[in-house]
Amino acid sequence: MKSRSAAAFAVLAMAASLAAAQNANQGVSKTEITLGSIQDLSGPIAGFGKQVRLGMMLRVDEINEQGGINGRKIKLIVEDSSYDPKKAVLAAQKLVNQDKIFAMVGHIGTAQNMAAMPVQFEKNVLNFFPVTAAREMYEPFHRLKYSFAATYYDQMRTAVPKLAKEKAAKKICAMYQDDEFGLEVLRGAETGLKAAGMELAEKTSYKRGATDFSSQVAKLKSSGCDMVVLGTIIRETIGAVGEARKTGYNPIFIGSSATYTDLIHKLGGKAMDGLYATMTSQHPYLDESSQPIRFWANKYKTKFNEDPTVFSVYGYNAIDAFAKAAQKTGGNLSTDAFIKAMDTLVIPTDMFGSPEASFSPKKRLGNEFSRLSQLQEARWKVVSDYVKP
Repeated sequence: MKSRSAAAFAVLAMAASLAAAQNANQGVSKTEITLGSIQDLSGPIAGFGKQVRLGMMLRVDEINEQGGINGRKIKLIVEDSSYDPKKAVLAAQKLVNQDKIFAMVGHIGTAQNMAAMPVQFEKNVLNFFPVTAAREMYEPFHRLKYSFAATYYDQMRTAVPKLAKEKAAKKICAMYQDDEFGLEVLRGAETGLKAAGMELAEKTSYKRGATDFSSQVAKLKSSGCDMVVLGTIIRETIGAVGEARKTGYNPIFIGSSATYTDLIHKLGGKAMDGLYATMTSQHPYLDESSQPIRFWANKYKTKFNEDPTVFSVYGYNAIDAFAKAAQKTGGNLSTDAFIKAMDTLVIPTDMFGSPEASFSPKKRLGNEFSRLSQLQEARWKVVSDYVKP
């Protein structure tokens, strides 16, 4: 039986090896590199998905106008998941098996990526720079995974104790979404505080989809919390902070990069001023004082007739990073050659202030650094330098 099992394992290993060899150049022709991406274009975060897509398109057009990558133009095919993991699987099957993509780039959503990755990995297709800060995007290790985003966990374990000390907070509490996202924010805050000799004094949660946060805010207020960690996204952040302001409760609020979006102040108004959020890339305002960002933002506005956002930057940077590694392979682009190039590549700080990123044969997260921004007069302002966890 042991020899039979060993033989079966050997057959499976050989089959996997053959599959990898057969698909080593999938999506690569003499004139073209075919990339795929899955976005939410019709679901609950369709605004984000559209912005990622447009940011990717802008960089693809720039690269193609300049002659492509080692003479090859990029062909980008985007499918809609509606933010549904089941639809993400179907989209991945189409892109991998029918469109024969070389890599999946900038796929949005944690559950959606986790559902699609097995489809890709079976055919030796890379999962490159997914738009999610979940640890699963690089853990457990897989040679086909490359992630750019400092995780929610690392963001909070760095930022929360630092801000608590700076503001001399006496009672730090948390309000979080009762799912893996919210728990990652909570765990990061707890770990960081523990290392600094502090702890959360109170915790309150809510179910995904909740719209009323009066009981949670009342609990935090009655407990005397002067700093609140938010494991919230957009609507929940606006709801919680707005409810607190309405009742005259004004603690220090800090959220993860999930709250770092222009929609917070556009939808929440003046009440959102003072909110802190962790972030990496800077929101590209059209009148930004940085000339390169201002030029880029206005170029985006001219091309797509809408203002860019930080999600546009995520898409743009994902394609840019892919191009840097693909260029490094010379004319012999294959999955193995791309991985070899990525594993020795250093991506420098860009115009949006993103930190330097690097990878290695055993390291699949490019950056662990994050920094703080604060909403001041309905505009995100960077208020801290990068800090490594």
